[in-house]
Amino acid sequence: MTNPSVTGLILAGGLGTRMGGQDKGLIELRGQPMVGHVLARLAPQVGRVMINANRHVEVYARFGLPVLADRLPGFVGPLAGLDAALHAPGADGDWVLTCPCDSPFLPLDLAARMLAAACAADADVAMASADGQPEPAFLLAHRRIAPGLAAFLDGGGRQIRRWVGEARHVLVDFSDCPGAFSNINTPEELARQTPQD
Repeated sequence: MTNPSVTGLILAGGLGTRMGGQDKGLIELRGQPMVGHVLARLAPQVGRVMINANRHVEVYARFGLPVLADRLPGFVGPLAGLDAALHAPGADGDWVLTCPCDSPFLPLDLAARMLAAACAADADVAMASADGQPEPAFLLAHRRIAPGLAAFLDGGGRQIRRWVGEARHVLVDFSDCPGAFSNINTPEELARQTPQD
């Protein structure tokens, strides 16, 4: 189900350190870049999709989506990508939902469940969790929290859980979706997801 009040943001702004410096979103998995897998699952759920990238912007632009760089220099982490989206004039609706580019199995009802939980709790931020473990890169944030996030980052804050903990937030349980938040951070993890001939 499409949620027009939500803009999806694929986080591809990191350095890919554990992948030997490769841009993880552009690494092929089963015949297409990982960002393509995320896009295929996320796009039907939201009103619009954007990509946060600080490298290979021209390659990401070939997906036909807006590509946003961090507003802060220095590859400071996923919150900088969210900050860029919350301040982007082209984002649709009141909410931004983040999904990392290296998590190609995200739930097909992620946006609907996150939005329902946030609204029910009157929260500014929702964070996914599974089996008692938070999934900090899967966030739904309301635009009204943009100034607070900018101040947190300007003050040197980087840790997602700390920022979420300081906001009106709700955790959304996805324990019924085993493996949905599996990510591919290393060559070994990529090999495990690649069928062998």
